[in-house]
Amino acid sequence: MIGRISETEELNRLFESKESEFVAVYGRRRVGKTYLIRETFDGNFSFLHTGLPNATKRQQLSHFFKSLKDSGCTEKRCPTSWFKAFDMLRKTIDEKPTGKKIIFIDELPWLDTLRSDFLMALEAFWNEWASARKDILFIVCGSASSWMVKKLFRNRGGLHNRVTARMLLRPFTLRECELYVRERGIEMTRKDIAECYMAIGGIPYYWRHLVRGYSLAQNFNRIFFSESAPLKNEFTELYSSLFKNAPIYMKIVGVLAKKKIGMTRSEIADATGITKSGQLSDALDTRSESGFVRSYRFYGKTKRNRTYQLIDNFTLFHFRFLDGTTTDVNFWTDTISSPQQSAWRGLAFERLCLQHSGQIRKALGIVGVHTEIYAWRHSADETYPHGAQIDLLLDRADNVINVCEMKYAKGRYLLEKDALENLEEKVEVFRAVSKTRKAVHLTMVTSAGLVRNAYANQIQSEVTLDDLFAE
Repeated sequence: MIGRISETEELNRLFESKESEFVAVYGRRRVGKTYLIRETFDGNFSFLHTGLPNATKRQQLSHFFKSLKDSGCTEKRCPTSWFKAFDMLRKTIDEKPTGKKIIFIDELPWLDTLRSDFLMALEAFWNEWASARKDILFIVCGSASSWMVKKLFRNRGGLHNRVTARMLLRPFTLRECELYVRERGIEMTRKDIAECYMAIGGIPYYWRHLVRGYSLAQNFNRIFFSESAPLKNEFTELYSSLFKNAPIYMKIVGVLAKKKIGMTRSEIADATGITKSGQLSDALDTRSESGFVRSYRFYGKTKRNRTYQLIDNFTLFHFRFLDGTTTDVNFWTDTISSPQQSAWRGLAFERLCLQHSGQIRKALGIVGVHTEIYAWRHSADETYPHGAQIDLLLDRADNVINVCEMKYAKGRYLLEKDALENLEEKVEVFRAVSKTRKAVHLTMVTSAGLVRNAYANQIQSEVTLDDLFAE
């Protein structure tokens, strides 16, 4: 299994626990939650069940009964309520041999159909039976992050603080994607891997569609633009599976996709027309929780002044290229040198750097130094008619601030006089407006390093794409 070392260790630790454990594993669709759990325990479950999408209560119960029968249940009639279904589960587990018993329910949110009393029955199952034992490892899993967060982690009823371990499964890093393609025997350069990551992120299921012997451009044609493209309808399926009120979330990401640096909560409310404060807060919180949106502050602003930025690579790629804009089945190869693709690579590389800020810190040798990550901007005024904007600023506890400039190029990036002067002006505006007393280091993050010339020598530190592949 590629990666997931800490998650596997945590699951094994919970298995060895002397108490019963209630474990919730969540994360976006296709990230590998089910695969992680099945591989960690090698399929050794006392009870295994997967919820059905868009099914009625009756259909869910019938399917649950089938799983009970597969696990040794001797009842003859299908349960008519979730209370009866969980009672059958208790009796089935009671018949199992001595030792730790793993109960795994996958896609738990799908079981919670309208007026089904599922959540109430789940509460009774855990509080009255499972938690009182010492031998239960109860694992629930779900792609509907909004449900998992609201109904389990923020539950104010019988499940309040009952989840003993929560595990957010994040996408692969660049390094893990490199290991994945190597394991599958696919030849790709690091620049190809990075460009693929900029389109589909670190979602293992998406990487599975890459075919050996194809160039990256040919693979993009096949998985995105061909008549039978496997990811053609993924956007709608993704948001429908993750969020019960999918149209609201799709509206939010639609407006965020148009703003590179992000929007404040009030700006999002104005742009979407979502006026209910609680509804918008829930939507933004669950988007951040599941990794689609990052919430951050501009340098010098308070914690209340947060900006929300869409950073999900696949969603942004969808709005840029897949949202009904072309019918050309060879679109990617036909436009490979176009300004449209070049502009996308530049913006997507900046996002790639944000997603690997830990690797940037490692390359700078500051992993052990407390560091806050910000953006910063100053609107044009009489003093600074051009204004200034910094997309990645590392504010370090050792009295240094790294102002990171991220540039994507086919080869080494040529820093010329005008570009250096613009960067130095940006740094001077930042120093003057922020009134920082820290040393400000200009840092270049590039795809292949800098061409060595007199202007490159003015850069205090460099980070390259190879550095982003660090563990």
